Amino acid sequence: MSSDRLMRIHSAEFRAMAERVLRVTELTSRLNVLPFDDEAGKADLFTQILGKPLPPRVTIYPPFYTDHGLNLDLAERVFINQNCTFLDYAGIRLGERVMIGPKATFITSGHPVDPGERRLYLTGAPIDVAENVWIGAGATILPGVTIGRDAVVAAGAVVADDVPPASLVTGSKATVHRTWGSGEE
Repeated sequence: MSSDRLMRIHSAEFRAMAERVLRVTELTSRLNVLPFDDEAGKADLFTQILGKPLPPRVTIYPPFYTDHGLNLDLAERVFINQNCTFLDYAGIRLGERVMIGPKATFITSGHPVDPGERRLYLTGAPIDVAENVWIGAGATILPGVTIGRDAVVAAGAVVADDVPPASLVTGSKATVHRTWGSGEE
């Protein structure tokens, strides 16, 4: 799924994605109950989840969650702490030396805002995180975001817009941007 692309729910593409999600859910369930020191078991499961071995010096502390896995691109020396989630169907790239705090969430897909289309389509856009970025605990990175080199995303931040290089972003305030109808069906 590319930027600003709609995928019709119940299409052949959607069914293939849903089958992959079920397979990866089974694999991550197995990964997340392995003994912490079972390096060979973890390496084998990550290879199945990502479709290739982990790059050199990548550290991932389970529990670890992803819905697709094949579109999660990790560079060398990435560190991912416990309980992180990567919904990667539209693609997530993490540059070298990226550090991710516990419970961070990366989401590349969603649904249209329009209520009439919400149950008919998935939307998607990739996430691109440049080198040497630090994502704080509990941060949420939304579809289509690019985070520049050396940036810091504060703990708990919700990132819906691009982050310039060498900058700190904070906050999670939700604001009303538009309204429609009464919400009744």
